[in-house]
Amino acid sequence: MKLCFLLLLFSPLPSIISLVSPPSFTTHLRPPTSLNSILPNPLVAEIKMSATVELFSKVKAMEAEGKKVTSLCVGEPDFPPPQVVLDELVNAISSGQTTYTAVTGTEELRSAIAADLLKRKHLQYKSTEILVSNGAKQSVYQGVFAICGPGDEVIIPAPYWPSYPEMVALTGATPVILPTTIEDEFLVNPKALAAAITPKTKMIIFCNPSNPSGAVHSASLMSEIADVIRDYPQLAVLSDEIYERLVYNPSNPHVSFASLPGMYDRTLTVNGFSKAYAMTGLRLGYMAAPANLLKPCITIQSQLTSCASSISQAAGVAALTKVQESEMEANVEIMRKKRDYVLSKLAAMPDVKSFTPDGAFYVLPDVSAYYDGDDATLCLDLLENKALALVPGSSFGAPGTIRISYATSQEELEIAMQKLGDFLKESRQ
Repeated sequence: MKLCFLLLLFSPLPSIISLVSPPSFTTHLRPPTSLNSILPNPLVAEIKMSATVELFSKVKAMEAEGKKVTSLCVGEPDFPPPQVVLDELVNAISSGQTTYTAVTGTEELRSAIAADLLKRKHLQYKSTEILVSNGAKQSVYQGVFAICGPGDEVIIPAPYWPSYPEMVALTGATPVILPTTIEDEFLVNPKALAAAITPKTKMIIFCNPSNPSGAVHSASLMSEIADVIRDYPQLAVLSDEIYERLVYNPSNPHVSFASLPGMYDRTLTVNGFSKAYAMTGLRLGYMAAPANLLKPCITIQSQLTSCASSISQAAGVAALTKVQESEMEANVEIMRKKRDYVLSKLAAMPDVKSFTPDGAFYVLPDVSAYYDGDDATLCLDLLENKALALVPGSSFGAPGTIRISYATSQEELEIAMQKLGDFLKESRQ
């Protein structure tokens, strides 16, 4: 044993091991140090827990106690993935497609994504300009991390997905919130955007259709936004288009930001399979971008997670190549009817303001006439008194509002809207 130890200690070792001094072999013999002295990375210490995840956890805890909770707080379709997707999952497992793939994803899936973007969005990417990740959320973070760092500013229109500013903060960059109003249907004002850009601005995160408002920017408005951005060659655009297949107004179709004149070379387009195909648990998303923007994202992913699930990737190919358009359109029609039902009920509630969102599966009504605009307390009391879970709008940078996700059953929606109406009425008695 002593001989083995001496050989280990004095034999030529890789440089990473040679940096370890002999005392480190015996540090385990020292008295244990109080764990209170172990401090987290200051960047992480400032990061907030996702409000939707936190609320969802509370709902699950209440349900574990035997309480029946009506929840409209999670953005997850209530229908299963298409049958051809489920069949392909089984086939992928049984045929042995369970090994690592390339970090960027299988050639088959990347080619299918490129073909889909060309057919539906008029965007031409090579398969080598596609990076498949473990969900669109990973793609968003990698895009921010690849471009931004300390000293940079990132413009985020509000209301926003709560993860955006926290992701920016994790890179050391500074999130700059760009307010919008319900009177403008939470759409970006090009003049306000121009005023927010500084020499430090490195990126704008553009979510269209929007989570949490459901707003869809028209092609003409997006052209105005592009005209502003065009004057700033250092400004990248991360376009989160995860809800692009869920749009309800034929006269206001979704337009990919990268398809606008002069925007292709600066845009990182993010999309995925969770919302349109109800593949939330399969964790499959992607980024499409010019090679010079995509390469650092590939490097980051290679050191973090490597490839996405091979089984999920096989299912993604089936989603893009085998699901009939009629099935997709039927799901959109179901969602449209649920949206209209929610809006009709909100219209009957005194002093509640809303507009008709053209996309996603959310409504963000203004309830600031209640609780003196304290949406957080309103939602807590709503959960406590009516067992109805909604997310306060302040979590999305829209104080005085509440987010309603109608991606649930019609029966659950009816119960929820009745509870909300009763609660608001009782709060004024």
